[in-house]
Amino acid sequence: MRSNMRHYEVVFLVHPDQSEQVPAMIERYRTLIEGGKGAIHRLEDWGRRQLAYSISKVHKAHYVLMNIECSLETLRELEAAFKFNDAVLRSLVIKRDAAVTTPSPLVKEKEEGVKPVSAEESPLSDDVPVDLVEERPTELAKE
Repeated sequence: MRSNMRHYEVVFLVHPDQSEQVPAMIERYRTLIEGGKGAIHRLEDWGRRQLAYSISKVHKAHYVLMNIECSLETLRELEAAFKFNDAVLRSLVIKRDAAVTTPSPLVKEKEEGVKPVSAEESPLSDDVPVDLVEERPTELAKE
């Protein structure tokens, strides 16, 4: 039975006016996943954050990250729950090769108390030619 279980990373954004409903939503999704013999390996409530662009004239959203292990049938039920819940603005599901249990960089940043570098404190300025700026490699998901 366990052979058809796969690992997924799920992020969903909740309308900021519905933030107080997030714990109940998480519990509902937990029940759905565990009812389908799945497991939640990591659950992070990132709280309200600024959106990169507005969605339906909304500029902030409540972010939740889950790393889960479940069957395809359970995943489809979870996606349907997101789709038919008006409070969920967006959701993203990514297949993972293994369970991710380490804290995300966002949570690590909060725990360590390290504040992100603002534009004023950045070593890069407008007078530095682009070709002199060192490029940093980004990790791409291997699919």
